Amino acid sequence: MRALALLRTAQHATATSLSVFVRDVGRGLLDVGHNSLALVGLASIAVMVFALGRADIRGQLEEVALEWLQTRQEARDATADDLITAVAEPTAVSRATATDLKQLTRQQATLASWIARRYKVAPEPIAALVQEAWSMGARAGLDPTLILAIMAVESSFNPFAQSAVGAQGLMQVLTRVHDEKYQAFGGHRAAFDPISNLRVGVQVLKECITRAGNLQDGLKYYVGAALIEGDGGYVGRVMSEQTHMRSVTDGKPVPPNASNTVPLASTVKDTGIASPSAAASSAKPGHEDRPTDHVAWLR
Repeated sequence: MRALALLRTAQHATATSLSVFVRDVGRGLLDVGHNSLALVGLASIAVMVFALGRADIRGQLEEVALEWLQTRQEARDATADDLITAVAEPTAVSRATATDLKQLTRQQATLASWIARRYKVAPEPIAALVQEAWSMGARAGLDPTLILAIMAVESSFNPFAQSAVGAQGLMQVLTRVHDEKYQAFGGHRAAFDPISNLRVGVQVLKECITRAGNLQDGLKYYVGAALIEGDGGYVGRVMSEQTHMRSVTDGKPVPPNASNTVPLASTVKDTGIASPSAAASSAKPGHEDRPTDHVAWLR
């Protein structure tokens, strides 16, 4: 009995000692943990104070934070089926053919606004075309209103227009015939880039006038009517449209729906502002009843 009592006493003492040991170790670890966290917190505060005091480091932190927020926003938008965010292309605006009217001279801006109303198109793309017509006209020695009048009659300022024989773009250049001219702009698909089409069209126009020796016959070459008797009223419509545009640039009032029908008895001069002997076939801006689109003179 005594031996059993001694055994129980020993077990109790061992359990008590073990409990004290575990409790002491636990308290020690807790104290160490508290102290470590406090030390980490103090170190973090010190680092933040130091970093915020440095403009360069602060800027980097702001960029990282902003990028993180943007990433989070994009992720939320993607999960919300936001199609615009998924296909966003911030540099796409560089492909747009558009110019602020404020960047044009008063004369150019007045004409651009008139064309926009007449052909029911946005003024900013027309402003870019007017600006380019002035630039190319100066280079080629051509009146910019002639260039714009041809665009008006050829395509009504539709950069994606295509005729029955394959003339394409603003100035309805026959791409397959003048393919080599588009190589300087990256290939024949540049026919549908408004500025590239304008530049190639001006080159073709200049060649036609040089070949013909005068403006009237040059326009007949341009439209492909050089080897036939009539031109379907094409030259008359171009000249009439140019007359309207010159009047607008001169500050004269011209209604947007002004007719481009030409009197039958009118004659053409090389200035490009009088009318041809052939009557225009339509009062509506456009290129109805046109001949063969820059083909005949090349055969």
